Amino acid sequence: MRIAMIGTGYVGLVSGACFSDFGHDVVCVDKDARKIELLHQNVMPIYEPGLAELVSSNVKAGRLSFTTDLVEGVKGADAVFIAVGTPSRRGDGHADLSYVFAAAEEIAGAVEGPTVIVTKSTVPVGTGDEVERIIARVAPDKGIKVVSNPEFLREGAAIEDFKRPDRVVVGSEDEAASDVLRGIYRPLSLNQSAPVMFTGRRTAELIKYAANAFLAVKITFINEIADLCEAVGADVQEVSRGIGMDNRIGRKFLNAGPGYGGSCFPKDTLALMKTADDHESPLRIVEATVQVNDSRKRAMGRKVIKAMGGDVRGKTVAILGLTFKPNTDDMRDAPSIAVIQTLQDAGAVVKAYDPEGVEQASKMLSDVEFSKNPYAAAEGADALVIVTEWDEFRALDLGRMKGLLNRPLLVDLRNIYPSDEVRSAGFELVGIGKGRTGL
Repeated sequence: MRIAMIGTGYVGLVSGACFSDFGHDVVCVDKDARKIELLHQNVMPIYEPGLAELVSSNVKAGRLSFTTDLVEGVKGADAVFIAVGTPSRRGDGHADLSYVFAAAEEIAGAVEGPTVIVTKSTVPVGTGDEVERIIARVAPDKGIKVVSNPEFLREGAAIEDFKRPDRVVVGSEDEAASDVLRGIYRPLSLNQSAPVMFTGRRTAELIKYAANAFLAVKITFINEIADLCEAVGADVQEVSRGIGMDNRIGRKFLNAGPGYGGSCFPKDTLALMKTADDHESPLRIVEATVQVNDSRKRAMGRKVIKAMGGDVRGKTVAILGLTFKPNTDDMRDAPSIAVIQTLQDAGAVVKAYDPEGVEQASKMLSDVEFSKNPYAAAEGADALVIVTEWDEFRALDLGRMKGLLNRPLLVDLRNIYPSDEVRSAGFELVGIGKGRTGL
């Protein structure tokens, strides 16, 4: 099939590349001429493992192309996917749908006949209805149908998630449009039994938000249990393992840490809350989750200060990991931002290292010395703090680190180091939810 993907951000580029790898003919459209030019040179606008190779191979095969010309891009398309940004709107927290609506209007004017417009962007309930109204105004006689097909991609594992999904959700009110989506996703059924769930459009829109909100609740729950573990002398990793073995709960998203961040959970929980309020059906659990997570990030900065004796003025702190999670360069709402700002507010000097996030972090953080590797960051520091659990931090040469630090103090906000290993190397260790055993 021929597919047009409007937007070459994280979702659009990964989805377009994966669809082309299935054998579809895909054109990715973006108004940013510089981004399109870089893609023509196989320079990716985001860091995602395996993406550059996937794009390159499909461009060479003639299945994937890039353009700034939307009219040309949608010509002959069976389906046009909208994968533009839906950031939180300033002032009220609602999702900003201006890019979605502008794309829908432009697509409706550009397509020549019956086409399926698919919202891939994360959008609130009722967005598809509004897109239909826009189409009815701009192109009432072209036979355009509107479908919701939310994405469930994890940054750092997006290609795997797209090709081997837990499920594909399609929200449609038209059987012919559903058949188009069946054809697009048919390659998934050839190698595995990934379920494609067909439902109403509003239901599909809500599934995406409900899923992200539930995962955010799960993360925040274990973080609060970690605080309780510290107060009573229990070990949150063992608590997590013990409850996660119950298959009604599951083990995923039960790793205590400095709070969630990224491009999805913060804005999606906020947008869901606003939708619920608008419909006089408040989601109090989600509201509490947002409040707890927001306060936790600065609390982690205070935890570092306490571990260093309560006074960090003039002292140097080495931060390992800046992005909100490993295997991405995404700094949006990353816990490291609040941790670093809390330390700086208390008078600390901050050095930092991240394998991929320094370029983005340098745009968001000031007065931070960015280092070329973990050991350069640790040199002359009074504490070493792990904020993001990149693989290269899991087997640091602790003997070498001890020789570089002014004080052998490791604050492990991801619990990636066993206390026995760290202590045997001569370090003080402060973890998350470890009670007295972590000291």
